[in-house]
Amino acid sequence: MYMLTEERHTFILNELKQANIVKTQDLMNALNSSESTIRRDLQHLEEAGELTRIHGGAKRIYQLDSEQSIQEKSIKNNQEKIAIAKLAASFIEDNDVIYLDAGTTTLAMIEFINKWNITVVTNGIVHASLLTDKEINTILIGGKVKPSTKAIVGTPSQNELQKYQFNKSFLGMNGIDATFGCTTPDPEEAALKTIAHQHSATAYVLADYTKWDKVHFVNVCGIEEVTLITDSCHEDLRPYKAKTTIWEANQ
Repeated sequence: MYMLTEERHTFILNELKQANIVKTQDLMNALNSSESTIRRDLQHLEEAGELTRIHGGAKRIYQLDSEQSIQEKSIKNNQEKIAIAKLAASFIEDNDVIYLDAGTTTLAMIEFINKWNITVVTNGIVHASLLTDKEINTILIGGKVKPSTKAIVGTPSQNELQKYQFNKSFLGMNGIDATFGCTTPDPEEAALKTIAHQHSATAYVLADYTKWDKVHFVNVCGIEEVTLITDSCHEDLRPYKAKTTIWEANQ
């Protein structure tokens, strides 16, 4: 079957998403193309920054992005975040003790929290303010303030969080990847997220479509350790659904 150049490129990139490495011979067989054609395809995709050629094939590129401020995050993908937040809040039940991670998507959850007698532990300064405005029993853990995200981080906050157990935790994340799991740029924030999910009966990770297939500096957990909540998207989530439960908003 003859395929256009763009179709071959799309096929190659989809294969890399699932396997991380592709072999030239396998691509020749799958695409019914010559070795020279596949080599040209891989060269073009490498020049476009989509992959790295290796002996006998190519491997996927993982871009480590920098972290944005809370102001920058709050204006991006707002409708998607609201949909995710509303779905996430629906999992909260009366009498729950939950951990609410700092972040713009978890912040959007607060509007939709309507259960009785819940306790919320958070490292988000803005989160704590909004929660107390709703007369929700709130514990703001202590530590140093990270200016860009208005999050409490550091050793004192980690030590305090170790004391608590949660019915559920709701975590923001900068990157979700089928191989490298859930990642974030900041080691101190990553440490808190790891503790929270380890001390929760159920841990939810909230991530819109821009976070998928992204890898950041510090690993928090494997995707099989958490339940993922995302917006409806057109990405191929089969590698993820094979490992964990995914809830999609707007379905």
